[in-house]
Amino acid sequence: MKNILNLIALILLTGKMAFAQFPGGPPQGGDGNGRSRSNAQQAPSFEINTPKGNSKISGYVIDSSATLAVEYANISLINKTTKKPVDGTIADDKGKFSMTKVAVGDYKLVISFIGFETKTIDNIKVEKGKDIDLGVIKLATISTMLDGVTVTAEKALIEEKVDRLVYNAEKDMLAKGGDAADVLKKVPMLSVDLDGNVSLRGTTNIKVLINNKPSTIVASSIADALKMIPADLIKTVEVITSPSAKYDAEGSAGIINIITKKSTIEGLTLSIDSGVGLRASNLGLNGSYRSGKLGVTLGGFGRVFYNKASTILDQTTIKNGISQLTNQTSDAKDNGLFGRYNLGFDYEISKKQSLNASIAFGTRNLERNQDYITKSFTNSVLSSTGYRNVDSKDLSNSIDINVDYIHTFKPQQEWSISTQYSQNNLTNNFDANILNGASELLSRQKNLNGNTNREITVQTDYTTPIKQNQIFEVGVKSITRQVDSDYQYLFAGSTGGYSTDATNPSGYLNYKQYISSGYVSYTYSTANKYTFKVGTRYEYTTIDATTNKSSIAIPSYGNLVPSINISKSLGNATLKLAYNNRIQRPGLQQLNPNYNASNSQNISIGNPSLKPEVTNNVELSLSKNINRSYLNLSLFGRQTNNSIVRLSTPSDTLPGAIITTYQNIGKQQTFGGNLFGSTSITPKWTINGGVDLYYSYLNGQTLDANGAYVMTSNSGVTFSGRLSSQLQLPNGWGLQAFGGYRGNQVQLQGSQIGTGMYSLGVKKDINNKKGSIGLAAENFFGGMTMTSTLNSAQFSQKSVNNIYNQNIKLTFSYKIGNMKFVEQKKSKSVKNDDVKAGESNN
Repeated sequence: MKNILNLIALILLTGKMAFAQFPGGPPQGGDGNGRSRSNAQQAPSFEINTPKGNSKISGYVIDSSATLAVEYANISLINKTTKKPVDGTIADDKGKFSMTKVAVGDYKLVISFIGFETKTIDNIKVEKGKDIDLGVIKLATISTMLDGVTVTAEKALIEEKVDRLVYNAEKDMLAKGGDAADVLKKVPMLSVDLDGNVSLRGTTNIKVLINNKPSTIVASSIADALKMIPADLIKTVEVITSPSAKYDAEGSAGIINIITKKSTIEGLTLSIDSGVGLRASNLGLNGSYRSGKLGVTLGGFGRVFYNKASTILDQTTIKNGISQLTNQTSDAKDNGLFGRYNLGFDYEISKKQSLNASIAFGTRNLERNQDYITKSFTNSVLSSTGYRNVDSKDLSNSIDINVDYIHTFKPQQEWSISTQYSQNNLTNNFDANILNGASELLSRQKNLNGNTNREITVQTDYTTPIKQNQIFEVGVKSITRQVDSDYQYLFAGSTGGYSTDATNPSGYLNYKQYISSGYVSYTYSTANKYTFKVGTRYEYTTIDATTNKSSIAIPSYGNLVPSINISKSLGNATLKLAYNNRIQRPGLQQLNPNYNASNSQNISIGNPSLKPEVTNNVELSLSKNINRSYLNLSLFGRQTNNSIVRLSTPSDTLPGAIITTYQNIGKQQTFGGNLFGSTSITPKWTINGGVDLYYSYLNGQTLDANGAYVMTSNSGVTFSGRLSSQLQLPNGWGLQAFGGYRGNQVQLQGSQIGTGMYSLGVKKDINNKKGSIGLAAENFFGGMTMTSTLNSAQFSQKSVNNIYNQNIKLTFSYKIGNMKFVEQKKSKSVKNDDVKAGESNN
């Protein structure tokens, strides 16, 4: 993408810049408007009246941060005596350049290209008949704004592009050995709780993409998806707070796009990434092969997880005038295996056509053994003490198959067809032993719940420039989605086999969803550096849902989703104003009607009758570069109608128990701001951090003391922040520290108290940076604690969750192979952005 942006920027350059760069006139092969030939072999030197000789100067220009060729870089040869250019040329698409017939003399060479710092090579002495090979010349990258187009190539920790903020996770040495949730904790504007649930500006109504693609694991649960992706695999995280019409309308707060590392090398390579820790260990192997038009990648990352936790639950319910107090304590041991494995192909059919195909497998196997001690009090008198041992299995495996074709007619004009098949199989089972005291078995209970989520997507997109400052985009898309869930409860005494539990009958959910959509988008850039991007998208949804009890009547609905993005370049600052309308469809865990009673006092059940919620967003942001510092300030507001919220009520059949489900009963308003800054104290010492401050107001229906629905509301201010620092030391050593705080989260019936996290790491590069060894520690002062409270006229609940995740890990990575860097092939992909992900049950 960087190379394409550089080429577009070069095309947009004016003739004035060309003449300023080359006083003798534009190079032959150009047109005076900054356009250059694509083949540097046909780009002759300047026609300037200077002496000619028989020497040659040649070299190879690459990007210092990405080690990729800098295509079409401008090369000027300056006579040191006259200080005037005497020759020049343009690098080819491999970064190679040469100038012949150079006369004897003393010169300096100036290499420049948009998006890179100009580099001067001094003291070039040409002797008669002798050639000079300058070898590889590295250009440092910068970011600049040109006619409303941001050309960003700098590999800083944080970058801001026209429509998104980019966190370069590959620069994070502490990420090794963790998962995607560990990376997202450090991304500006994002918060991650202890279960891996992600929120953007205070809401979990977001869409997460993996390499611009959706996945059914994300549709089922964002937390599950993040645990399948090892941190070592992540290259960048993109936060898109105001998506254009080209994106699906899902995600009331925006889109998070996780880009994994891809091969940009030719030849055969193999890399290993590993880590051993007190709470988790990981192992990854990746291989790639590229020759000519064909590229193949094969690899996988796996992570094993072993941890322990404890919870304290205190809740009071009032039913028919009777007060029930429950005091519950539990200890848990978790063992998990998470991984993601992929096989990919890309083939260059011709210079203008390419074909990409990939297949990815994901797995998430989490097993928990939990012991509960529950004391129940009726009207303040101890009525019973129960002992319960539960073995739960939360298993998931997914497959994503993509085939994509793209035809590029000319820069910015292209047509693509993208297809995807995605399937996720989930198992959420538990076995419970009910005990008398600590050992005597009284009875047994078992819940079997299997789920399947399938998606088939076909889309086509067309993009074309209009003149030099306008872009038109149009596309259509079809998604067919099917969710199936089967569940049953079995019961047995202390001996004998299981039989059907009459109090919890078996059931199923068959849920089919058909979405047809189309969009148009128009971008216009003005000479005074305004950029306007406007568009609209229409989506029509049909749902067919059936349970074992009856069919569910959910009417078809259509949504017209407009979006407006305006940006203005103010020198080294950028001002942006955006508005968009978003929708959020319910996810699998929110729809699943299985009665999950692994904890008999805290029960959850989905609602297959849920409808989508609709959100209006507005955002104003200012970003500015000040010397070696970057600052971003964003103000935002949003309102969500028909909001999907968690609603808890006392159980009618289990004294003291609380049942939680989802309902379209609320309205939510959020107003606030984000401030983020990054600075380089020295070229090798960087500090970055940010704060989030916003006010939330929720309004919806809850039950009063008599069991009737009444309107209620809740509001509060949330403050979150993070700070990290990275220091490069001599001899390949490096240090990094991170600390963050996730503030209180306001809910309709209560709140979740904030929690902190921190980590410290050291790394040493070995064998010319082919490998590294490191040591990192996180949360080493007692782990992490999360406290939640719920309140209504019928109950109160306080839950304290302690996770003893003090981790110390030793990491090792190494790369071998014959590497030759080549241009990265362009690809298109499916982006399904329309499903509201559920919350983790862990």
